[in-house]
Amino acid sequence: MDNTARWHILFTGRVQHVGFRYTALYFSKGLYLTGWVRNNLDGSVEMEAQGSVSCLRNFVIKMKSQSHIHITDVKITEIEIVPAERKFRVLEDEEYIY
Repeated sequence: MDNTARWHILFTGRVQHVGFRYTALYFSKGLYLTGWVRNNLDGSVEMEAQGSVSCLRNFVIKMKSQSHIHITDVKITEIEIVPAERKFRVLEDEEYIY
């Protein structure tokens, strides 16, 4: 059985204005991931996702396989788990966290 992990993921490429965040929301529900996704001002998309390591890997593979999204780079950093988190959410543009 996989251990639970939380990844901070930074996607670059053609990742804004292509439905990236809502595609991420869709896949996260099917893979039982929690966390959040948001657009960054520099054109990248940032997210934190939490779940089993195999589901996290599967999520990245699914996102990279989408024809309407063109990911040129993915940077993954393992971060601390958020035990109380229960859902995955799309942050709107005004919800930037600095």
